Amino acid sequence: MRASAIVCALALGLLSSTSAEAAPASNFETRCESAANAAAGSAGARFRTQGNRWRIDNSLSYRTLTRMKRPHVAHGWVLGLTHTESHVTVQVDGELLQDSQAGLECVLPRVAVTLTYEPIVVYIGREFAPGTCAYRELLAHEMRHLKAYLDALPKVEQTVREKLAPRLDGRAVVARSGQARPMLQREIDGAWLPLIRAEMQGIERRQAAIDSPQEYARLSKVCQGEVQSLIGSTRHPRS
Repeated sequence: MRASAIVCALALGLLSSTSAEAAPASNFETRCESAANAAAGSAGARFRTQGNRWRIDNSLSYRTLTRMKRPHVAHGWVLGLTHTESHVTVQVDGELLQDSQAGLECVLPRVAVTLTYEPIVVYIGREFAPGTCAYRELLAHEMRHLKAYLDALPKVEQTVREKLAPRLDGRAVVARSGQARPMLQREIDGAWLPLIRAEMQGIERRQAAIDSPQEYARLSKVCQGEVQSLIGSTRHPRS
């Protein structure tokens, strides 16, 4: 009774640049380490989540909700639906130190990871009038989905923070000139985003568990058959 899509976006805004005087590579790397230690309070990875905005929509028929969730399934009805899109944005900026003689550059990256659900809409089929027993049962079911989304996001943030934050916690990235940005992009694309995406998809697996066969069977019998009666009375009219 819910659906969602995962949208991952990478915003890479690297870098503000300063030039260093030519120096032996060892001295340059030492300066990088010193700069990283000095920037320990601002460099590294930051995480935040957003997912508190949600609303209830009673305007769509259960037939429309069924098509939204099961566009290619010819049987079964979706009476309520919690719909959202998850967005992952990774923004990178920071200071770039360069040594033209040694052909090296040093990046002190600041990474901001934002996890959001926008918007969250809880749909209840318009055939079920607010205040009725059937409406209350369907809404209570969808509230389980909503709570699962809102509770899961901080947990995903914590997992991602624990796994990724140490990687850039005050650590400078030293590379050949012109390679620091591609190196960071490859790491984010190859390691960070797949991990974040996998954690977000784990939320969907937990959501699917709420829609168990036992739960569907229970909802079909609640309110002394009120749900089945309403569906039966609207089988023929077009939605």
